[in-house]
Amino acid sequence: MRKLLIFAIVGFFAQLIDGALGMAYGLTSTSLLLAFGVAPAVASASIHMSEIATTAVSGISHYKFGNVDKKMAITLMIPGAISAFIGAAFLSSLPGHLIKPYISIFLMIMGIYVLSRFLFKWNPKQEKQKTSAWYLIPLGAIAGFFDSVGGGGWGPINTPALLSRKGAVPSKVIGTVDTSEFAVTTASTLGFIIFLGWEQFNYVWVAAFVIGGVIAAPIAAYLVRIIPSYLLGVVVGGFIILTNLNTVLDTFGTTGSLKIVVYSILFIAWIVAIVRSFQRNSRLDKLHKVS
Repeated sequence: MRKLLIFAIVGFFAQLIDGALGMAYGLTSTSLLLAFGVAPAVASASIHMSEIATTAVSGISHYKFGNVDKKMAITLMIPGAISAFIGAAFLSSLPGHLIKPYISIFLMIMGIYVLSRFLFKWNPKQEKQKTSAWYLIPLGAIAGFFDSVGGGGWGPINTPALLSRKGAVPSKVIGTVDTSEFAVTTASTLGFIIFLGWEQFNYVWVAAFVIGGVIAAPIAAYLVRIIPSYLLGVVVGGFIILTNLNTVLDTFGTTGSLKIVVYSILFIAWIVAIVRSFQRNSRLDKLHKVS
């Protein structure tokens, strides 16, 4: 019972973060299961099954709050669902732990770019950059595949990539990514059922994550609506960096004490960036009102 309560609480906060920042439900929840000694394929399968319910509620919530670009969501989810099914089929034989460091380095670079752009260059009135299907289709395919293989990846890959586009509105990007994830996680779960079998799923764990996630989903969708875009962009950028930092440090053989120093410095820098972003844009808002 204690373990199930922990799973439900983690599911709540994982979905709260995922729904508000467009990423981290799978990464957070899968990490917890792996810490309890669950096999990677079983952990990913269980989390994806729970995400069918949480992404459905999250998608409906984001849609009602006007956070969804329907055309972009459809263009992302079709190739994403196909590649997620393929990823689930090959998870047991793929060296996911060898691929993960390279993805984390890429995501950290994207996170730094997103944070700096929203901290120093954010202009809500700038001309939007059209995001074509030629960009979205391969992006969705790559994200769907790594989502199945790593137990999470749809949000961490799609969200920073879409936020890096000029004129991107964080609330729209996050809502669209979260909504399209329903099709991806459904396809992934189907693949795990076919190639792993029903007996590999622990339905009590799944239920615990579902309960926590479903409660958090509408709250997260509302938070995206009311948090200023410039502030949300800086928060997302910093979160991307910190989420992938441990994998990158492990890749370079960083010791535990040095990890603490690096994490402390970057965490403080992230908080300073959030405060600076709030102060800077508050001054700009005042100047606009005066003019």
